[in-house]
Amino acid sequence: MAPDPPRAASAQTRRARAAVAVLFLTNGAVFANLLPRYPEIKTDLALSNAVYGAAVAAFSAGALVAGLTAAALIRRFRSSRVAVAGTVGIAVFVVLAGLAPSAALLAGALFVAGACDAVTDVAQNAHGLRVQRVYGRSIINSFHAVWAVGAILGGLTGAAAIALNISRAVHLGGAAVVLSAVVIAAYPYLLPGPDHDDHPAAARTGGTGGGVAVYATLLALVVIAVAGATIEDAGSSWATLYLRDSLGAPGALAAFGYVALVGAMFVGRLIGDRFVDRFGERAVARAGALIAAAGMGAALAVPSVPGTIAGFAAAGFGVATLIPSAMHGADQLPGLRPGTGLTAVTWLMRLGFFGAPLLVGLIADATSLRVGLLSVPVAGLVVMLLAGALSARRRPSRS
Repeated sequence: MAPDPPRAASAQTRRARAAVAVLFLTNGAVFANLLPRYPEIKTDLALSNAVYGAAVAAFSAGALVAGLTAAALIRRFRSSRVAVAGTVGIAVFVVLAGLAPSAALLAGALFVAGACDAVTDVAQNAHGLRVQRVYGRSIINSFHAVWAVGAILGGLTGAAAIALNISRAVHLGGAAVVLSAVVIAAYPYLLPGPDHDDHPAAARTGGTGGGVAVYATLLALVVIAVAGATIEDAGSSWATLYLRDSLGAPGALAAFGYVALVGAMFVGRLIGDRFVDRFGERAVARAGALIAAAGMGAALAVPSVPGTIAGFAAAGFGVATLIPSAMHGADQLPGLRPGTGLTAVTWLMRLGFFGAPLLVGLIADATSLRVGLLSVPVAGLVVMLLAGALSARRRPSRS
């Protein structure tokens, strides 16, 4: 091998980190553009809470159907290519969902968008964890922080489009073109070559199979990810609707429930790597789950527009590191083929995104949306009980 040129290698790694950040940014932004439009789509199509919840859940249903194909697609085409192609697919079907003339077509478009998103999610996290291994310290939360930035930008763009009376076709079509162009431009800067040559699981076990303890830990990590997905879904599927219909907030202001959740999530993920390296994933997850449960519980106990926006912010801050930590823990499990743990957690956490809107919608029709949103503090309590599956150790830090 030729002499190592650390400066050139370091520059390539920094470019790859920036390119992965672009993947997460566009992934957060493309779907978030649609979310503030959900209440008007529900009104235009005259959907009940249960039918609306079922249509929204089609996104997660598509993710469940397609999610297990991600590992095979990555092995065949590489994570970089799969992530870019998947992002473009999400953009196309988000536009179709926004223009759907019926509940069935809305659900169909969201189903395919969810399938693309599931594959993209695994691919961009696989590439991000690959870059993290090169860095030798935690950076995965920073990628998810950038995802939150994208979600904030998408949510604010949607709110602005509503305030300016821009049609869904113009708004969503323009966003799809811009975000697709950005992610395609980032592709050449991603890491080249196969994804798992340097994977620690492959080096330790040669991909042989795990024992009972490994699968028990994997199950706990899946439940933590599902709980995190349930909290995130409360903001994406129901925050705008709850603020508008239950608390009487104007449409543009109602969008800030979701913006508050992802904004606080961004802050939590921005500082999350530092806290994880210092205190370990377990302690950070438990503290975050407590914040989410207490904050949203208080907002539901004493409902008001400002208090509810603050409650969604507390939920977002508390959930910030849960899914990245569960993904990292699963990706490092010994005895599993490289990518198997990550794919399993990423796929199965879609149960949270699939089941949460259905459950909340049914509870809302039977009682009220306020009662349905108790799913958030319940999910926080579940994480506090299962956080022992996460690492208690500080991660090694080197430059």
